[in-house]
Formats: sequence, C-alpha cells, structure tokens
Amino acid sequence: MLRKIIIAIHKTIDWTAAIVSLLMFLICLYAMIDAYNVYEGANDKSLLKVKPKAGNTQMLRELSDDAVAWLTVDDTRIDYPVMQGKTNAEYLNKNPYGDFSLAGSIFLDSRNDKSFGDDYSMIYGHHMEYGAMFGSLDGYADKDYFDSHNKGKLTVINGKEYKITFFASCKAQANEKIIFDPSESDNVALLDYLDKYAIVYYPQYVDSGSKLVALSTCQSADTNERIIVFGTLI
Repeated sequence: MLRKIIIAIHKTIDWTAAIVSLLMFLICLYAMIDAYNVYEGANDKSLLKVKPKAGNTQMLRELSDDAVAWLTVDDTRIDYPVMQGKTNAEYLNKNPYGDFSLAGSIFLDSRNDKSFGDDYSMIYGHHMEYGAMFGSLDGYADKDYFDSHNKGKLTVINGKEYKITFFASCKAQANEKIIFDPSESDNVALLDYLDKYAIVYYPQYVDSGSKLVALSTCQSADTNERIIVFGTLI
C-alpha cells in the first residue's frame, strides 16, 4: 500500500514538473515572438516607400492625416515618418499605419504646431535595440560620436525642408518642464539650462533666435530619465 502511495506521489511530481516545464517553454516562446514582433515593428522597411523625394510629400500623405513630417539623421538608423496624435500617448503603441505596435511611432509633441512653425519643437521615439527608432540617441552622450553624427533633415508635410545641425545633448528627468513643455518654451532659458547641464554643447551653432528641435527617448524601462539631442532647423 505504501509503495503504491509513493509511486502515485512520484507520478504526480513528474506530471507537475512536466506541466511547469511546458508553461515555462510557452512563456519563453511568447516572449521571443513578442520581442521579434517589436523588433520587426521598429524596422518596418515598408515605410520607406512613402519617404518624400525632392520635397514631394504626396506619398507621405498616404499614411494618415496624422503624418506631419519625415525625419532623417545622417549616418544613423533614424529615417522615419513623424506622426502627431491628439495626445502624446496616442502613438506610443501605434504604428504610422494606425495599427497597434509596441514599437510605436516617432511623433511630434501634441502641443506643437504640425508645420514646425514653433520656436521649439519636441519629437519623441522609443529606445529600441540596435539603434532602431531613437535607440541611436544613446551615442550622442559621447563627444566623438556626436561630432560625426551632427547633421540631419526634416521634410514637413507642407513641402518645406529643414536642414538640422545638432548642437547639444543632455540627460534629464521627464518632468523637466523647461525641456518637455514646448507650449511654454523659452529658448533663452533653455540655452541657459544647456549651458549648465549639457553633456555636449556647441553654443556657436545656436542663438536665442534659432528655431530649435529636440529628439527625446527614454534611457531604460525602469527610470524616468531621458536623453535629449538638440538641433537647429535651417
């Protein structure tokens, strides 16, 4: 009788171990598929078919009425459409086609003028692996990387083209209003802030009358810190 009980216990343990192992396998498989889908979303090459050519933004309009520009940063993987939602949460997990995507989209602050007519415009993007989306911004904390990646271009939906010259990078908490509230922007105060706290700063490339743009991404999932790269629109 005791032997039968021991055998039954062993079988129960074996089945429990098998079920736990299967569940762990399925969880790992799901995580791998999820990570793959996020990576694919951040590297969707089909978007390049709507990239403006020679200032012609007609193809970009095929995405949706929320497409406001195309952003390219030279010698990086930043080459994406810029969306603008009704709130800053709208495109956190929505791709430029309007479908759910954990990779989200590159997007302009909802408080900014979509034609980039403001003195200071803020663009956000997720921090993705291998430099996808705004993952490349990490490099701008290094002066040598900054110096060799300081040019870009912004083509606005109205056909206007801006050259971008990046002049500063810094790290800040996401609640730093002087950086993250473009509706209350004061370029004089912003430049004073950068003069004090920037990691890299070239004041000779900018003045208080310059039209500014900032690119922002998170440092990691468990912190409120952001890295921000600042440029002039010419």
